[in-house]
Amino acid sequence: MFFDWITTLFGPTFCALPPIPGLGNWEDEERKKTMNTPEPAIADCDEPGCTNEPDVPPEPTVTCVCEVEAPNLDPSWLREQVELLLPLLPRLVERLAVQVIDDEAMTALHAKFHDDSTTTDVLTFPSTPDPEAPLEVDIAICLDEARRQVESRGHGVAEELLLYVIHGLLHCCGHDDKKPEDSDRMHAEEDRLLEAIGIGRIYDRGDGGDA
Repeated sequence: MFFDWITTLFGPTFCALPPIPGLGNWEDEERKKTMNTPEPAIADCDEPGCTNEPDVPPEPTVTCVCEVEAPNLDPSWLREQVELLLPLLPRLVERLAVQVIDDEAMTALHAKFHDDSTTTDVLTFPSTPDPEAPLEVDIAICLDEARRQVESRGHGVAEELLLYVIHGLLHCCGHDDKKPEDSDRMHAEEDRLLEAIGIGRIYDRGDGGDA
């Protein structure tokens, strides 16, 4: 998995047979006898529109691991909230791995993959090149940055980290925030998702910050 190198750096990754003389077309005759005998799985799908394919896609695999000391943070709560919002995304998610890290690990990731030796809130690493295919993605979110941001916001660190996960997922769904109008649309979608799962809007457009 993508994050294995962090652990290394920072610690706890039927052959066709020839005709047999005397038997003639025995094989063909046997095939004719069995052609009209449906297999149980096929017989169960005689109704119009019925197929052998599953009607519901498999549940996504979601993991959330905290690699830093955070006694007041419950990774299972974060995972549960993410599982609630995944069906609301415009793209199917097959696998999502969230890792909560500190400034040091985030700075190392930022420098390695973006040539920027500063910390940041969230970095997203999709491993699915086809934008139409189910998404497989690793997301790193920074606990230290979340702690700094909540000092001027009216919510907790867990909610701030949830916002970072949503922000990363929306980037994987085609959203961008480089232009003001694109940023507004992206944050409006964040609000919609957070309200849909009962958390309520988190991002504060008035503080000039970004997730």
